[in-house]
Amino acid sequence: MNILVCIKQVPDTTIIKIDPVTNTLMRDGVPAIVNPFDAYAVEAAARIKDKHKDTKIYVLSMGPQQALAALKECLSVGGDKAFLVSDRACGGSDTLATGYILANTIKKIEEMEGFKFDMLMFGKQAIDGDTAQVGPQVAEYLDYPQVTFGWEVFPTEDGKGVRVKKELEDGFEVLEMACPCAVTMTKPDYEPRFPTIKSKMAANKAVIPVLSAADVNLDVEQAGLKGSPTKVKKSFTPPQKEGGLKIKEETPEESAKKLYDLLKDKGII
Repeated sequence: MNILVCIKQVPDTTIIKIDPVTNTLMRDGVPAIVNPFDAYAVEAAARIKDKHKDTKIYVLSMGPQQALAALKECLSVGGDKAFLVSDRACGGSDTLATGYILANTIKKIEEMEGFKFDMLMFGKQAIDGDTAQVGPQVAEYLDYPQVTFGWEVFPTEDGKGVRVKKELEDGFEVLEMACPCAVTMTKPDYEPRFPTIKSKMAANKAVIPVLSAADVNLDVEQAGLKGSPTKVKKSFTPPQKEGGLKIKEETPEESAKKLYDLLKDKGII
C-alpha cells in the first residue's frame, strides 16, 4: 500500500502570543512543530507499515523552506520519502487554496513516481487554524471517498480498501471504503513513536525535493491570496478572566453565610 500523509508545520500554540498593537501572531522566538494531529496520522500510517512491510509512506507539506525540518522529523519515524511545495504564489492561502495546491501537488507526485496513492492521510485539523477543512477539501478536489475523525485505520484483506474506526461524540462507528481514499485522524489512545538515533541521522541526510507552483501546474489565480475567499478581519487575545474566590470558613454554615454576604454586597442577590 502506498500512503501519502499531508503535514503542516505550525507554531507551538502553548507559548504563542498576539501583538496587542497589530493583532498578529508574534512568531519570534516561538518554536515550530509538526501539527500534533498530523503526527498521529504519520503514526497511524507507520502502524500499517509495521504489519504490512510492503507499505510505503510519503509525506507532503506546503510552506516555507523551514518546513523541511518538519518533513525530516516525519521521515525519522516511518516516512520513506518527502516532498515540499514552496512558492511565493502559495503565500497567504486559506484552506480552499491550500486544498487546491495540495491536490495538484499530489497529482504531480503520482506522475513523478509512476503510481497512484492508495490512501491520503491528514490530521483532523491544524492547531493554528482549527478549521478541519483541508483534508476534506483535498478529497473533494480529487473526487475521493473520505472518512473524517479516524481513530484507527486497517487495510482490508484484499488490499483494495480500508476500514476506518471513526470517533463519534458518544462512541465509534466502523466504515469501509475503496481505495484511493482519504482519512483525517484524530487523537487515538496512543502517542506517536520517537525516532531512533539511526533513523534521525538518516532523515537529516535525506534530500527532499522542493516543488514550485510551476512544477505542480498551479493556476496562480486559485492559489495564495488571489485564490483565497476567506479574509481575516481581526485577531485578538480574549480578555483574561479574573481568578475565582475560594471560601473556606470553619464550618459549612459559616462558608454559606460568607458567600451570601459577598453576593449581597455585589447586588447579585
